[in-house]
Order: sequence, then C-alpha cells, then structure tokens
Amino acid sequence: MIAIKEISTLGELKKSSYQSKSIKEELRLNLIQKLQQKETVFKGIHGYEHTVIPELERAILSKHNINLLGLRGQAKTRLARQMIQLLDEWIPIVAGSEINDDPYAPLSRYAKELIAEKGDETPITWIHRDERFAEKLATPDVTVADLIGDVDPIKAANLKLSYADDRVIHFGMIPRANRCIFVINELPDLQARIQVALFNILQEGDIQIRGFKVRLPIDVHFVFTANPEDYTNRGSIVTPLKDRIGSQILTHYPESIEIAKVITEQEAGLDVRQKETIYVPELAKDLLEQISFEARNSEFIDVKSGVSARMSITAFENLLSTAEYRLLQNNEEKTTIRLSDFMGVVPAITGKVELVYEGEQEGAAVVAQHLIDDAIKTLFETLFPKIEKLQKEEDVDHYQKVIDWFFEHGNFELLDDYVEKDYNDILDSITPLQDLIDKYQPEITAKDQYFVKEFILWGLVIHKKLSKSRFTEGYRFNDLYGNFIKGL
Repeated sequence: MIAIKEISTLGELKKSSYQSKSIKEELRLNLIQKLQQKETVFKGIHGYEHTVIPELERAILSKHNINLLGLRGQAKTRLARQMIQLLDEWIPIVAGSEINDDPYAPLSRYAKELIAEKGDETPITWIHRDERFAEKLATPDVTVADLIGDVDPIKAANLKLSYADDRVIHFGMIPRANRCIFVINELPDLQARIQVALFNILQEGDIQIRGFKVRLPIDVHFVFTANPEDYTNRGSIVTPLKDRIGSQILTHYPESIEIAKVITEQEAGLDVRQKETIYVPELAKDLLEQISFEARNSEFIDVKSGVSARMSITAFENLLSTAEYRLLQNNEEKTTIRLSDFMGVVPAITGKVELVYEGEQEGAAVVAQHLIDDAIKTLFETLFPKIEKLQKEEDVDHYQKVIDWFFEHGNFELLDDYVEKDYNDILDSITPLQDLIDKYQPEITAKDQYFVKEFILWGLVIHKKLSKSRFTEGYRFNDLYGNFIKGL
C-alpha cells in the first residue's frame, strides 16, 4: 500500500483510505482517542488538571470556538498552542493553494479551476500539523484587510485584471488559516469595528471581501485570549461576538506553593553551570513562591492587573545569578542560596507588578521589600511557634535564648561576600539557633540548616524581636534595646 505522504495526485488520493474532515471534527476525534488511551493531552501545564483542562476538553468535544479569559501569565497562549497536537499529523491540500484548499471540497477559484482542468491528475501536497497554527496579537492598528483580505492593486496591474475580477483579491490571515487553528491574543484590544467583521466567520463560517460576492465557507477553529482587566480599562469584547464564541473558560494562578514551584523550575532558563554549582534549599524555593502569593493579596498592588507567573520565574533566575555572582567573586566551586541573596530578586519584582496609589507613594523597591518580609512572616509561622504582639507573662518565649545571645554578644554582621565556610561558621556561633531547629524542625537536612538559621534571624527582625540594618558590605543584626541599655 502506498504511504499516505507519497500520494501526489487527486486520483491517488481518491484510491487511498483518506477521508476529509472539518478541523473541529479532527480535534474532537483525536481528543476522544487520547482520552480513551489515558494520554495526557496538555503536557507541562500544571495546576489546571481538575479545572481549566477538563473544561477545555469538553469545549473541544462540543466543537466550540473558545475564549480563554484570565489575568496575565496564566498559560492561555500555551494552552492554545498545544491544541496543535490534537490535529492529524498530515493533511492534503491542492498544490499551490493560498488557503489550504481541501482536494475533495475546494473553496478558491484557483483550486476549482485547477481540478476542473486536470481532474484526477490535479497535484496535491501535504502540510504538517505544525504548519496549521496561526496567531495574531490584537493591536489597535489591526485592520479588516489584515484579517479578512482586500483588493490588491499590484496584483490587478500585474495580471492585467479589472477590479471587478475576484482574482485581484488578496486573502487576509484568516482565509489563509483555512483548516487551521487561529488564535487572536488579547481580543478586547481589537477595535469594535474589526470585531464586527468576525461575526459571519464565527457563525456562518464564511467571509466577504469588499464588494465581491465571495462567500468562502472557511474551516477554522478559533481560540481567543482575553484579560478581564481589558473589559474595563482598555477595551471590551462586543456582545454579539461574545455570543458567537461557544465556550468561555476562566484560567487562574497556581493554587498552592507546590504547584507554583513545579512551574517555576520547569520554566526558569537556568544555565547548566548554575544547576551544578548552586544548591537551592527547599525553604528558599517556598519563600520565592510565597512572594508571588503575597503580591496577589497586597494592598500596594493592583490585583485586577494580576501578578504573572513570570515574576517567580525571573525572580528565581535572579536569585541563582546573585549566588553565582558571589561564587565567582570568591573563586569557589559551589555555594548555597542564602536569604540575603533574595535582595537580588527585587529588580524582577519591581518590573512585574502594577502599583496602586499607595504603592506608588511607597516606591516599587520598598514594596518589593515589603513582599519579601511578608513572605518570610507567613512561612515563619508555619515552621516555628507563632510570635504574638501582646504576650502574657506566663507564656514561654521560645526565642528568648536567641535574643539573650545578641544582648550578650552585641553586633552580629553577616557579610554578602562571605565564603561558604565563614558563612556557616558565623551562623553556627549563634548556638540557640541550632536548638530551635532541633526542637521544631528536626527533619531539616544539614545542607538546608544554614538557610533556616538565617531565616530565623530575619523572622525575628520582622516580628520586632531583633533589629537589622543594611550597610555596604552586608547586614548587621542587633537586639532591640541592648546597646541602648549598655550605653546607659
């Protein structure tokens, strides 16, 4: 039997087992097959297994055009792009067709005339599913001509045709995406009059170009993405267009730190050297993700704008680069992430959040510091006894020995450029820290303990049990009142 891709004429195609399908039928049948075989359809998309993905799969089974509605950084475009895997690997088109004409059901004048002339000898070519994806970012300058098509005066002049001849038409992006998935990102940013031009395409499946009586029942699967913020601030989706979109699916941010960590590690573009030479304690990973969770609830940040998952990804990359910078300066072979390295993620935070008025008054860098402090505070209370603002006299102060150590020893400096051994030794000198870990977090590995020790110090500062100040070379920790009393 001749291989399907070796078929080169319409006659050979008719003799084969190939059957033509609409793209929505194609997506539906391939999805059914994958579901029956228990295959993962959307790979590398975490946190949507029981929410977004089942809704998306049901929309495909319903043969619906889809609108993915959600804040920035919620994998909307990635979901759309992965739908390519639900297409047949190869499909035939009439050779030379601009709009991927199906040899069994040609649409364009070119394909119809070619088949009428050559019959079973009509040449066909095959296109791979990777070529059956078109994407357009909706911007205010997009025109109907871009999407649908227009009269091409240059073509008319070259072919010596009058403007009454439909061969002068230049097809836009959507007709050229016939039998393809077509994605329009940020749909509300498309001008209302351009959205109106999509009505017929979505409902009746045809297009009209200028004054020509051209009705092409094109076969396109539409996926739109939109941000809820756009409905109020920049643009909106016109109601008749929303009515013609079969399913609207709401996306969301990761619901747990564990899921967020998986996404960040998967997406972070780390250098091989960084992976091999820098160890990241588990608590450091938790803290990094908690910063994003704090940002999404912060009074300084516009929650309607959202906090993209890209913030955690770029912050993680900055965190490792901060440690690598110290590694290179000290000419060491390996190092471990320290809590003080988190100051290196501030640039990744400031560029990823939209501040409200109160946040603008504070300043982006100060807000970033607040988020880091809030994240430390939240995680501190999950690992160690809670510190109450008003403590009863009979309550045991679990941290008194650490505070006493600072009262007795005075200043404690943690320099940014300490080599690994010096960093470990100076933290080991605060012996009550090890006692706290042994009592409340005995399962923490020896490799992670030094990060936890510094984490305790920062936690006590945030809870106003110790004080901390920044100087050129690093951080200085003190007890709150010891130096003042000693001076008296």
